[in-house]
Parts: sequence; C-alpha cells; structure tokens
Amino acid sequence: MMEQCRQLLLAWYDENARELPWRGIHDPYRTWVSETMLQQTRVETVRGYYDRFLARFPSLAELASAPQDDVLKLWEGLGYYSRARNLHKGAQQVMNEFGGVLPRDVSELQRISGIGPYTAGAIASIAYDQPVPAVDGNVIRVTARLAGVRENVGVPSVRRKLEELAASLVPKTRPGDFNQALMDLGATVCVPGTPSCDCCPLQAVCDAYDAGDADELPILPRKNPPRQIAYDVMLIFSGQHVLMRQRTEKMLQGLWVFPMLEDYHTVRQMPSAVRRLTKLTVTNVRAEGEAKHVFTHQVWLMRLYAMDAAEAEAPAGWRFVTLEELDKLAVPTAVSAAARTVRRILTTKAESLPE
Repeated sequence: MMEQCRQLLLAWYDENARELPWRGIHDPYRTWVSETMLQQTRVETVRGYYDRFLARFPSLAELASAPQDDVLKLWEGLGYYSRARNLHKGAQQVMNEFGGVLPRDVSELQRISGIGPYTAGAIASIAYDQPVPAVDGNVIRVTARLAGVRENVGVPSVRRKLEELAASLVPKTRPGDFNQALMDLGATVCVPGTPSCDCCPLQAVCDAYDAGDADELPILPRKNPPRQIAYDVMLIFSGQHVLMRQRTEKMLQGLWVFPMLEDYHTVRQMPSAVRRLTKLTVTNVRAEGEAKHVFTHQVWLMRLYAMDAAEAEAPAGWRFVTLEELDKLAVPTAVSAAARTVRRILTTKAESLPE
C-alpha cells in the first residue's frame, strides 16, 4: 500500500502540480520564506508578498541586517505578524549561530526562531532532499482519510499516529516533491468538507473512499467561538498630524496603531477617557463610523472617533505623525478602516490650507 500510494501520488503531481514561484528550487532560504508566509494564508495571497519580500531581501544575510520595522512594513496586510518577527529574528540567529547557512538536520532547524516541526520538515525535504515529513493540517486530513482514522485528531495519541503514518509514506527519492504533492492534494482535491473523491489519485488505497465517509473525516476538536471585544478607536489630530504608537503587546507587536479603549464611550465621555489614556485635552469629538476585524480568537468591533488635541506635543510612548510618515509605518489590517479615515481627514486639511 505504501509504495502504491507513493507512485500514484507522484505520478499525479507530475501532471497536476501547481505552478508556484517557490517551486522547482533548492534554496532553503526561499523555502523558509514561502512556508512561513503560507502558514494560515491562502496561496494566491502569498504570491505577491513572496515576490516583493525577496526583491527587498534577496538573501538571508540581507534579511538579518534589515531593521525590524522594514520587515513588518513589507509584511503589512499579510497578517499573523509574529511570523515576520520570528523570521527576522531567526535570520539573525542563523547568521550568528550557523554561519549564515540554514542547517540540513530537522532537529537543528527547530532550534531556530519561528521554525517548528512542519517548517523544518518542509525545508529539509524540499531544499535538502531529506526523507522527512512536513505535517500540516492538509497532511493530517489526507492521512486521516487514507488510513480511515475515525478518532478526534486533536487527541495527542491520534495526532502522533497520523504523524507516524505521514513519516512512513515519505520516499527516500523525491521526498520534497512527495510532501508538496500531499500539500497540493489536500489543497485542491482532498479538501475540507466535501472532497473531490471522484478525481482523487489515491482512491484505490483510501479507506475513507472505500467506506464512503471521507466528508466526515477528519474528526476535529470543537473550537470555541472567537471572543468579541468592543473598542473605541480615537483619531487624535494636532494640525497635520495624528497620534499613534508602536505596540509592545504580544498581539500585533511592533505595528503602529491609534489610541484604543475597550468598551464603548459616548461622545460626551470621550474627552475624559482620552485624558485618562493619553493625558491629552481634546475637543470637537465627532463620530466617524464603525469597523470590524476578525482574528482567529478575537473579533474587534470598533467605533471610530475623530477629535482635535489642544497640545502639540505627544505624551510619552506616543507620537504625532504626518500623512507621509503614516504611509511608511507598518499598520495592521485591523485598523485599516481607521487609517483610511485619517488619510481622508488629513488630505482634506491639506487641501484647505492657503497656498
């Protein structure tokens, strides 16, 4: 069954492999970048980011020597920014500890910031032809259906069983192609929900296809719904500037945001709320609409307010920035609606200035 599965899948891959800019190369750095970007992100979204990232940071050394702000700005809109921070930190670690060369060994790769078991397996197999698995959600789904595993894949012992099966499938020749074939199969044929079993190359060796319950597998752990959080986002203007800060919290760390307060406040409450948060005195508070952003575990329900600051100097930990400076800062998608409002207001202000 193992050998038949390998032959069927590789033959299918040779005919149906997706054409992707990171395919067909044996460059561990480029594999690392692509696999990091692909975590929890659609392939079509990654294409443009991958090309732009490598145009700016064509080598591991150039990434390591770049300021983190430059890395985050280039990552802007891709989400899950800890990936960018870890990739940058990991590149510096490779320069300092591994002489600028990503190691070939999976265990050595996992010593590097941002490289877990899946990414290590992808780099080792794709870039270095090591016969090791690269187990992500796609591979868990495919192997659960292949083997007919009808237990909760969130249970550690079940997960280990599927990881061991995935490892046993990887051939000694073309391991990188085989792992990418599994990824492609899971992304295009053996998809979540209702798989396209009628055109699957592994019909003959698939337990779930034989039993007719592929659409019910894998059995996943129940997820808690994301927590909804109400925020007021305060767009505080001082002339042609708006108040911002660079987040130090783990979530969205290093990105630039506007002042935010949890829970909703009325227009009348806003001056005292702003004073507590920033020590600034504000006037002319006006509502500027609402915005929503969905994270994996949170949903931000935001009300936007614009207002004017009496002070021209930003409080400690904050900064008044111009429109030109705003465009150069890494701003998370979560506050993109607020950023658009700021751009509109500052542009209108600039147009009203006497020449």
